[in-house]
Parts: sequence; structure tokens; C-alpha cells
Amino acid sequence: MNAHGSGKRKVLIVAMLITGIIFAGIATGCEEERDVELAMVEWTCSTQKSHINEAVLETLGYDVNVKTYNLPVILEGMADGQIDAFTDAWFQTWGTPLENALEEGDVVHLETHLDETNYAPAVPTYVYEEGVTSLEDLADHSEKFEYTYYGLEPGNDGNEIMIEAFENDTYGLGEWDIMESNEAAMIADVEQKIENEEWVVFSGWEPHYMNVIFDMEYLDDPKGIWGEGEQVGTIARPGLEDDNPQLAQYLKQFDVDVDTVDEWVYEYGYEDRDPDEVADEWISENLDKVLEWVDGLETVDGQDAQEALREAYE
Repeated sequence: MNAHGSGKRKVLIVAMLITGIIFAGIATGCEEERDVELAMVEWTCSTQKSHINEAVLETLGYDVNVKTYNLPVILEGMADGQIDAFTDAWFQTWGTPLENALEEGDVVHLETHLDETNYAPAVPTYVYEEGVTSLEDLADHSEKFEYTYYGLEPGNDGNEIMIEAFENDTYGLGEWDIMESNEAAMIADVEQKIENEEWVVFSGWEPHYMNVIFDMEYLDDPKGIWGEGEQVGTIARPGLEDDNPQLAQYLKQFDVDVDTVDEWVYEYGYEDRDPDEVADEWISENLDKVLEWVDGLETVDGQDAQEALREAYE
């Protein structure tokens, strides 16, 4: 082969190598776009909501990884770019840590999908009818409550509110302590107390099946330590909207109401059904609603998202 032919061959080889590198880069980029890291906490509402989103996103071609964290770790993970999104942020009761993270740009508020919620201390109705209708009534009955407040997992926003109240002797609760545990354990403890008609005060919230199985009342909060006007929505890591606009748009369009979430948590939490089974069944029976969440979107492979869901669930 002459020098001229050899030169042309070298140019061709270099071009092929460059093309291979480019396509490898594109393939890697697509693979990265497929990976979605969703956070949840050990609440029935957060768990079932996460499984609903996982089912929809996997139908669209994403590789979804759902992991359980406590709330402070979620903020850290988003700030570090390790967690993509969390769809059960209670904006009011999470309070200062979330406010600071939003102000500093460590997390981004994508949307709010629940605004008729409640998260506050609660008591059985038989305790409420004995005159305990407010947080300021607790101290007068400290012995009956055994100076104990039943909360959720360590680091939970509601726990922190009550711990701060104890430390500051707010409502005269300076001698009180908190029993921290996960949701299932707290519900079991409260259920046992109610069965024995004992006095108990605990973190209650709606939507949740506890409002169906327990005869309970929420306490007034004259000092406003639990805040007002609770809303629940989705937060994401900085840069998600730029890195994966389709995913971010889906999370913005994801929208449910309290009755729907009540249905989810009742099936999963109270009926003890598999969350994946609950998700698939609900999506099949409510496909028109789910199609609204993906309106105008595409799958990871560039297909129509609504068609992909129809093929999977009709």
C-alpha cells in the first residue's frame, strides 16, 4: 500500500474511533438518564406513594431504585446529588431544616399535590371527652399519660417539634419524654393503649388509615408550634430539571388527593397487602388519572408515554 492509501486508512480508523467514543458517550448518557433514585420514609403513605411512582416510571423505561431514609438524610442526599426526588415532603411540619435547604438551593420544590392534610398530636376520643382538647391540657394529666409522647422514627419532624417543646418547657411539658419508633410500632403501641382504654397522646396525620380504625381527635395547638396550613408535595435535587427534564416534568404533573392516598394506605398498611400489587391494581383501575400524569411526555426510548402505559395496563 502506498503512503497516500496508508494515510487515508489512518484517517478512517481515527474517525471510527471518534465515532465509537461519541456513541459510547451517548449510550452512557442514556443509561444515566434511566437511573432514578427515589427516597421514602417508613410511613405507609410515603411507601405506597413511592411504589405507585416506581411502577409508572419503570413502565416508561426508567430503572428506579427506592430506598428508605430518615428525613435529615434525605436533605443531605439531595444536596449531594445522590437522591433524585422525594414525593412526601410535609412542608410545614418539616419546618426549619427544609426551609433552610430550599433557601440555600440544596433542594428544589417541584410541586404540591396535597393541601387538605393534617399532622398533629392526637388522643383517643375517650381522652378528648375527658377535657384534653389542646396541647395545653396535657400537663395537667401528665401522670395518666406517664409523661410520655408517642412519636415516629428518630429525626422525624414531629418528634423534633415535641422534643423542643420538652426542652423549653412549652405547655408545661418539661418533664415529659418521647417514645421514638417506626410507624408500625407506634400504631401497634397506640392500638394496645386504646384497647385497654389507657391514656395516650401520639403523632397523628391524615391521610392515614389510623383515622379509620381509631376513634381519635386532634389536639389544638394555641402556640402554633406545629405550624398551620400543612401541605405535602415533591422535592428534588438541584439540577434534576436540567439533567432529566422528562422525569422532572412527570414529578410536577404527579397529582393526587387525600381520598386517593387514604385508599392506598388502607390497602397497604391496614390490609397488609404487597405495595407492588396495590400499585399495579390501582393504576389499572385508575388509568385515566395516571395518563394525566404523563401527558405530553415520552418514555426513555422516545415513545409516547401514554401509549406505553396503555399497552402495559389496559
